[in-house]
Amino acid sequence: MIDFDLLGKITEAPGAPGYEQRIRSLVHQHIKDHCDDCYVDRMGNLIALKKGRKEGKLLIAAHMDEIGFVVSHIDKDGFIKFHPLGGFDPKTLTAQRVIIHGREDIMGVMGSKPIHIMTAEERKTPPKIDDYFIDTGLSREELKDKIDIGDPITRERSMVRMGPCINGKSLDNRVSVYVALEVLRQLKEAPAYDSYFAFTVQEEVGLRGAQTIANKIHPDFGIAVDTTIAYDLPGSKDHEQVTHLGKGAAIKILDGRTICDGRMVRFLRKTADKNNIPWQHEVLPMGGTDTAALQREGNGGSIAGAISIPTRHIHQVIEMCHSADIEAAINLLKASVLELDQANWEIHL
Repeated sequence: MIDFDLLGKITEAPGAPGYEQRIRSLVHQHIKDHCDDCYVDRMGNLIALKKGRKEGKLLIAAHMDEIGFVVSHIDKDGFIKFHPLGGFDPKTLTAQRVIIHGREDIMGVMGSKPIHIMTAEERKTPPKIDDYFIDTGLSREELKDKIDIGDPITRERSMVRMGPCINGKSLDNRVSVYVALEVLRQLKEAPAYDSYFAFTVQEEVGLRGAQTIANKIHPDFGIAVDTTIAYDLPGSKDHEQVTHLGKGAAIKILDGRTICDGRMVRFLRKTADKNNIPWQHEVLPMGGTDTAALQREGNGGSIAGAISIPTRHIHQVIEMCHSADIEAAINLLKASVLELDQANWEIHL
């Protein structure tokens, strides 16, 4: 059963890349009593350890950061320019509210040139990030003691339930944070191997937190938990859809930065089938997740793969996931942590 209240709090908590303090604190509150050790490294990753039955290390990564912005300029009238942190489609900024996290939280709106005074050519041109500014309704004088250059900015949107689905901002990747957190809360027995649940930072700007923690832990196995594209929408072609909402957790085969270890892919498939967990394949032509860092970093890399949650409208404030897929991801991750020692991980020459 999904704890929708907690999931909502996790999605709504601010945490732009490099500014993950609030989401980290929230996650820590809910995991500290469900692990054998819990700590924060120098970069800001939150790591919870569940000691295993056998010798070996599993590193699970779910990144905490969300795409956001940072204040780069405040003009004489109080209008704010910003630098993006993570990948944005500029058109998704139109008519959105944001929150500037300075000495206090300040609400603002994304403003741009009104269509009424655009030239014919401007109306035909797709918007650019530089076309937008943030209007807080306050003058520069009123803002000077509240915000400063370098303050983070996140998007403002509450999570809502829509039938069997949930909708809101930052489900990429807060839904995966919830999945990992929930597995920690449900584990009543020791996992197969020492299992490090890493809630990582700065994934949206280059997998930076996962690289750091993988080089610290040197895992034998790695499982990333993240969202993936569900382009099961009008106008899509079958081969473009990647995944579908409501058809189960996605088992990653590859993305733009990783070819998952075939042994891990087979293990995840077999574990899902054995436990009657619905699943689907994920072949993502572009993009990447912490899987790449888990696989390549550390002492000789790791046997790595990923469990993904299908998500529509990704990197917008209307991201959508299906509750059945979230439950499937929880069940698959939990079963994998417990049964990881039941597979043959040898490489045959």
